[in-house]
Amino acid sequence: MSPEFLWYIPNTVEPGHRGDDTTDGWGSVEYSTDLARTAERHGWGGALLGTGWGRPDTFTVATALAARTTTFKPLIAVRPGYWQPAHFAAAAATLDQLSRGRVLVNIVSGLDNLPAYGDGRSDPAQRYERTQEFMRLVRRLWTEEDVTFDGEHFQVSGSTVAPRPYRTDTRAHPTLYFGGASEAAERVSAAEADVQLFWGEPLAGLAERIDRLRELSNQVDRRLKPLEFGLRITTVVRDTTEEAWRAAEERVARMASGPGDELTWTGNRRTAVGQQRLYDLAARGEVLDTCLYTTPGKFGGGGAATTWLVGSAADVATALDNYRKLGITHFVLSDTPYKQEIIRVGDQLLPRLR
Repeated sequence: MSPEFLWYIPNTVEPGHRGDDTTDGWGSVEYSTDLARTAERHGWGGALLGTGWGRPDTFTVATALAARTTTFKPLIAVRPGYWQPAHFAAAAATLDQLSRGRVLVNIVSGLDNLPAYGDGRSDPAQRYERTQEFMRLVRRLWTEEDVTFDGEHFQVSGSTVAPRPYRTDTRAHPTLYFGGASEAAERVSAAEADVQLFWGEPLAGLAERIDRLRELSNQVDRRLKPLEFGLRITTVVRDTTEEAWRAAEERVARMASGPGDELTWTGNRRTAVGQQRLYDLAARGEVLDTCLYTTPGKFGGGGAATTWLVGSAADVATALDNYRKLGITHFVLSDTPYKQEIIRVGDQLLPRLR
């Protein structure tokens, strides 16, 4: 299986995301288009578009970027509760047809500002049950006609999506990515996801999770093709190992030096199971495996910015190849400034991985 290499587009109107010192253009179609086209030119398959209430609508931005690029695949982060499944299935199928099969979807169940858009499902168990229904129903709407579904959270009757997603010999519909480390989240992934997306944990921890998810797939009687696995992580790449570590340590020192830096990086300190796993890694050491840097999590790094792979292109390529040996085939990488690092990491790292 050929690996998928994606970047990350921050999709926010506020400058300074994760330390990016670009001052102009945030939130504009020109700024995001420039990042997407730069990704195309430097070897990336596409990019994850961040989501959250108070940020530009992810699907709208993805549509604009698909119209302004030729090969770029937007990985569109969406939330059940913000979207109704039939509405989303129709919108995504339409964009997939217009873009000739370039749509990827990241289903997000974590907490957001739910009351702002009228979502009353704050209980995690209910949110994951709803997510499972959402994914199952969307897939059926993409592949079947005259769908009737009477679930606990969603219902449709006699529903047929037109047009269908763009179909090829290797895909029937957009790939569904999903993340989460809790027991409930992993059961959803084992049953309904195409790709389980991990954050940057040590190899041994992810090996255990991959084994568990494969076993869960058998327990839940998965009827889809085998679950695939992906990694979302920050990569600090420089010409030499020494330069990379110097840059990483200087950045962490800036994060630790002044009030407010934490908000620039994360917005808040989330305590979801997967996020807590990352925060806990710092107690095991500053550097795990070959070059997994845990210290950023002490000073505001959250999500994919909690742990970083640091080193020369050869160092980071070796680390990522070790993840690939576990069965991970989808990689969503990033660093800031975003445009500068799209070029650097694309030119220096990606050829070593291919």
